[in-house]
Amino acid sequence: MSDIFSHAPEEPREESGPLPPIEIARTVAAEPEQAFLGWTEHIHLWWPMAEYSVSGEDAFIDFEGGELVETSAGDQMISWGTVLSSDPPSYLSFSWHPGANPLQATEVQLTFKPSRSTEPAAPEADAPASSGTELTLTHTGWGNLPEATAARTKYLAGWPGILDRYVRFMGGPA
Repeated sequence: MSDIFSHAPEEPREESGPLPPIEIARTVAAEPEQAFLGWTEHIHLWWPMAEYSVSGEDAFIDFEGGELVETSAGDQMISWGTVLSSDPPSYLSFSWHPGANPLQATEVQLTFKPSRSTEPAAPEADAPASSGTELTLTHTGWGNLPEATAARTKYLAGWPGILDRYVRFMGGPA
């Protein structure tokens, strides 16, 4: 009798439990205020639309009214996510579903912390000189996606190049 429901299909599961977040850090050659603005106000200048967009390289990406929105060359607006929390210049989080169902969104969290040099700012100063911003991107929420492992693998490969492009835009090494 214990096999009475053996014919019921099993729900798809991740093989080893929930997938871990993606966490990637980069040093940005700007103070946290400028680094935060570089991400929130100037994303359209550095985001690689040719590689990562819904409607093609001629599209425009920007934060508008609490949403991250792609505008196609034909003026179609496509939501990529909604700002969940913002504490300028140190923290930003938003849902992430570029052109997809918002009910299957993941979450991207960005922290902007001052980097500190080990050298003093001046011989008489005790505090180390600021040397930019430590940006940490954390991408979570894989359980919301039907193909979680494949999506996580794609983002694990894509985020480093996107962050490197942002770092270059902000004056970092090419």
